Amino acid sequence: MVLIRSLTFLLFLTLTTMVMAPLFFLLKWFIPFKSLGRLGNLWGRINLEGLGLICGLKYRLHGFDKIPADNCIVMSKHSSAWETIALRGLLPPQTTWVIKRQLLWIPIFGWGMAAFDPIALDRKAGRQAIKKLLQDGRKWLDAGRWVVIFPEGTRVAPGERIKYNLGGAMLAEKTGYPVLPIAHNAGVFWSRRGVLKYPGVIDLVVGDPIATRGLKASEINHHVEQWIENTIQGLPGKRSS
Repeated sequence: MVLIRSLTFLLFLTLTTMVMAPLFFLLKWFIPFKSLGRLGNLWGRINLEGLGLICGLKYRLHGFDKIPADNCIVMSKHSSAWETIALRGLLPPQTTWVIKRQLLWIPIFGWGMAAFDPIALDRKAGRQAIKKLLQDGRKWLDAGRWVVIFPEGTRVAPGERIKYNLGGAMLAEKTGYPVLPIAHNAGVFWSRRGVLKYPGVIDLVVGDPIATRGLKASEINHHVEQWIENTIQGLPGKRSS
């Protein structure tokens, strides 16, 4: 039953993406970015609702009132595809994401992503990738955008831990914008590379914004990593039977 429901949701997600991604790309040239962002939020919320109805996988928000009125750098845990849908649906509409460049090559889906001016990085580019992150990140932050980064750089299974990349923290150091840390346990219910989505409730926790002025990138990264990983330890790490 879990497999059937998971495949049904995958079909639902594919259909909503096939319909809305070309629409995003076309409307980009005719409507303000904030209005386009609201449509992006709608896509995210539709799929969150679909996930709950089809798979019985819902979510619970903690500390959502801590999201500041002004834009900042969002640094989130990355353990599944769920957070890419959820953060698109739940964060303020004026978001720009840091992604790997290859995602833009995916037919239809890539068109939709391109509409939102992502900071698309070539992981093999080394210093050039960091330079692009800092330049584009500053540009979009100064334009009022929220910049969303997964500091681990890849999906990490529950219970595992890897070193956080410094890129997001370097952007915070150079620009002085605060960092909003986000933790969740989505990987417990939807694994990083798996098709199955198990029923349950994902906890998503928003932390207090971290002031970054006067701090070095290593210090910012340490604060973010410690808060996210410590918070995750307090969330359910197993599915209820």
